[in-house]
Amino acid sequence: MSDERREGDETRSLEHVRLSRRTMLKYALGTTAGLAGASMLSGFRLASAHQMMRSAVAMRGAGIPIGKLEHLAKKEGKLTVIALPPNWANYGQIIRTFQKKYGIAVNSLAPDDSSAQELQAVVSYKNSQSLEPDAVDVGPPFAAKGKSEGLWAPYKVATWNTIPDNLKDPDGYWTGDYYGVVAFGANRDVVKTMPEDWKDLLKPEYRNMVSIDGDPRTAQDAFMAVFGAALANGGSLDNIEPGIEFFAELKKRGNFIPVDNYPADIAKGTTPIAIKWDYLLIGYKYQWHGNPPLTVVVPPSGVVGGFYCQAISRYSYHPDAARLWEEFLYSDEGQILYLEGYAHPVRYNNLVKEGKIPPALAKKLPPAEAYARAQFPTVAQLNKAARVVQAQWGPKVLGV
Repeated sequence: MSDERREGDETRSLEHVRLSRRTMLKYALGTTAGLAGASMLSGFRLASAHQMMRSAVAMRGAGIPIGKLEHLAKKEGKLTVIALPPNWANYGQIIRTFQKKYGIAVNSLAPDDSSAQELQAVVSYKNSQSLEPDAVDVGPPFAAKGKSEGLWAPYKVATWNTIPDNLKDPDGYWTGDYYGVVAFGANRDVVKTMPEDWKDLLKPEYRNMVSIDGDPRTAQDAFMAVFGAALANGGSLDNIEPGIEFFAELKKRGNFIPVDNYPADIAKGTTPIAIKWDYLLIGYKYQWHGNPPLTVVVPPSGVVGGFYCQAISRYSYHPDAARLWEEFLYSDEGQILYLEGYAHPVRYNNLVKEGKIPPALAKKLPPAEAYARAQFPTVAQLNKAARVVQAQWGPKVLGV
């Protein structure tokens, strides 16, 4: 944990967390760096008899009655999680609520770790009861890799059938837990007319105003901004090139600023129009309390989403606590806690349909219909698009 975080600077803390989680693409999506954890995942030692016993326990799937599961989890009395920053997706409140509800102590390790580091931890600490994660929260490429490497234990929560098929592994090895969509945020002290859709960003009044969250060759949310622009300009989940062409045109017109849009820079007006995850922008809006005023919109065209996934380690020392954790996260209560952190829970459309979103909370968010249009690229589509961005972003947009 950094000194900044210990000093309680909420703005810096949130910014530091974002930087840690947004860099997933550097390690996951076909870059020259490759998977950071590949060398550690390439060869497993033969499991000891104790490990095999734990694996057998961990491989239990669904079908445990919730009352029995709660009893078994309380007997274990502990849960170890990893890479859950307290200011990200409301995980601080989620963990506190789980501990209070079930009386199970949660050991939250390395909150700022990347998805690659989570996979490393599962392998590295499988012989350490105090350090082995029971459950992880990783990006889709790492969820898929963990399954192929045999790192996860399958489990289907009680609400499994209300989770969209494209946001979960059909065999239950991983399940999407929350998502964001690419949105526009504008500092209204600087931006007098709010851009509502992608084509608006081309207007001359937005000269030197438009930014994305870093370099799309290494930063996930910047990469997804290019994907959103592609969908809005004749592209598809299989064709990201129109998104690159769109940003090349923005750059040519002098509207695009190829710098990171840190929260402080949005507030100061250095990057007054920020394209990034909706839950980050909404969080800034309420954190700033109107100073400066920030408007957040989800563009009607090119609505693209990115999600994280829960998975249970097959080496878990607390497999029943891990399953109870999953049941809690995917319950109505857990899903609404995600929403209170402005991250849309994976069961969002189901909760809306059943009228379970608190009205006061719904008023803080963009309209529900905007999220119903969200498209989510598969791991294969992400990898394909990343290779195109790696090859074309420099020469077409940056001129290098």
